[in-house]
Amino acid sequence: MTAPNPVDSTSLSLGSSATAATQIFDALKRDLIRGRFVAGEKLAISALKEHYDVGLSPLREALNRLAAYGLLEQHNQRGFRVPPLSDGELEDIARLRMQLECMALTQAFQQGDAEWESQLLAASHRLTRADQVPKEIEQWEQAHLRFHRTLLAPCGSHWLLRFIEQLHDQFDRYRRLAPGNPAIRERLDAQHGQLVQLALDRHIHGARELLEEHIRLSWDVARGACLDTE
Repeated sequence: MTAPNPVDSTSLSLGSSATAATQIFDALKRDLIRGRFVAGEKLAISALKEHYDVGLSPLREALNRLAAYGLLEQHNQRGFRVPPLSDGELEDIARLRMQLECMALTQAFQQGDAEWESQLLAASHRLTRADQVPKEIEQWEQAHLRFHRTLLAPCGSHWLLRFIEQLHDQFDRYRRLAPGNPAIRERLDAQHGQLVQLALDRHIHGARELLEEHIRLSWDVARGACLDTE
């Protein structure tokens, strides 16, 4: 097991088992998406208990939730493994993202108000500022996530946003493990600003086309994670 960064770890020995389970779920989810565990690796319960400083009951609850979420695999009640990387699965995730996010974008354009426009401009500004500090990758990742959440937020469907977030998490597990591509990254960064302008103009057709291209470009980068495992 690749040891997670100690900075990301906090003591999870809390009085409330439910609270501890939620905290370990969040911590493990972050580490799984960041690629701190090797694809296909079997997780050792004893090592997880020690590292995250958590009891067996909340740990197992968190692991079961992560398996249901799709970030872990459970094998015949005998343990948990990190899912392997698959080009076919990545394609499925990317195509679903295109469909669902374009649907949410259309609804967001129809229902978004001036407050949404203000929040979107602020999210875009924070993302641009984070991009200017290349060493602070986690700061950029959080700003990037907030931008995409804000873009789709007014769509009016809790379930649609929930499915999209799950797909984002699955997609980001591949993207973070892939080698960087500065040329594509520059195009992706420029597209964030273009999406904001299209939103302000309520140019839905142009925005849908750009969002599809944005996901497709990210998909091209994320494929690198699968190539490294072949």
